[in-house]
Order: sequence, then C-alpha cells, then structure tokens
Amino acid sequence: MQVKAIHRFARISPFKAREVTREIQGHSASDALDLLTFSPKKAAVLVKKTLKSAIANAENNANLKVDTLLVREAVVGEGPTLKRFRARARGGASPLLKRTSHIRIILSDDFQPKTETKRSKKASGSEEKPKAKRETARKRRTPSAKRPAEAKPKAPAVGKQSSNPAQATAEKPAAETEGAPVVGQHSSVPETQRTPEEKE
Repeated sequence: MQVKAIHRFARISPFKAREVTREIQGHSASDALDLLTFSPKKAAVLVKKTLKSAIANAENNANLKVDTLLVREAVVGEGPTLKRFRARARGGASPLLKRTSHIRIILSDDFQPKTETKRSKKASGSEEKPKAKRETARKRRTPSAKRPAEAKPKAPAVGKQSSNPAQATAEKPAAETEGAPVVGQHSSVPETQRTPEEKE
C-alpha cells in the first residue's frame, strides 16, 4: 500500500531540493529522517516536514507500522516562478527569478526490517577451532620447566700437568707418541749415536 504527502509552493528552487531527495530515495523512513536531521541544507528542513506528514498519514489513515515504511519516491516538481527586479546603474534593472517547487513523497510498506539470524552449529564449531589453536600457540610460547643440567666431564686446562702419569700420556697427541721410544724396549739406534740420557 502506498501513502503520499505533497508540499506545494515550497520557496526553494527545484535544483536545490532534488539534491536532498536523491539521498533519501530507497531508504527506510527512519533512516531518511536521520539523514535529513544531520543535513545542513535548507531543503532538508522542507523535505523533512513533508516526510513526517507522509509518515503521519500512513499511521493514522492507512494503519501502517513505521518500521515497514519505505521511501518509494521523493520527487520535486517545478512550481510557479515569482519575477522581481533589482535597480541597477543609470536607471536600469536586472531581473530576479524567485523559483518555487512542489515536493512529493510516496511511502510504501514494502520494507522488511532485518531480523537477527541465529548462528548455526557449523559457524560455532568453526569459531572454536581458532580458539584451540590460540591456546596451543600460547602453551608453546610459555617457557617450560628448566631441566637440571647434566654433569659434563671437565677438560684439563691447557698448560697444567695432571698428577696421574697414565692420564698425561693419554692426553698427548698421537703424532708425539708414535716416534718416541717406549721404556723397557731396545731401540734400533746404535749406542754410538745415543745420547747419555738414552743410555741410562
């Protein structure tokens, strides 16, 4: 069902009024009122009065609910033009055209307010998965309990001689021990070439 309201002979040019009516066309009645309330233009005041009149006609005459009202048409037609003049230099005059307009708004009950849809189980399950991933990521970030350090064998310091002679011979590199004569064995070097220390 359609309800209309017309504001005739509005003292504003149709060009200026159409800028406002384009914004509210196709919106719900409540949204259109919000747009007109915060618009700084003069035409917004005139269009808002016409819209309120159309809403009142729908409620009282057609018994329609405000929540279902939709701005079907918001049209501005050209009204009669008042012709005036302004005096100019040397006895001349310049014309002034004071334009008027007819504002027509048509409302219909085709608007369907949005209802809150319940979330499906799939949507709720998909939301739980990211939460589980976040919890596992947090557990990884948290520092774990420090394990007791295992006792490592201490390496002998360089330049210090160990008290155990067997350990000292084991620590010598293989290159040094290969050429050295073993105690208690006869070497192949003749006695004449031996040093006094080796003879002993």
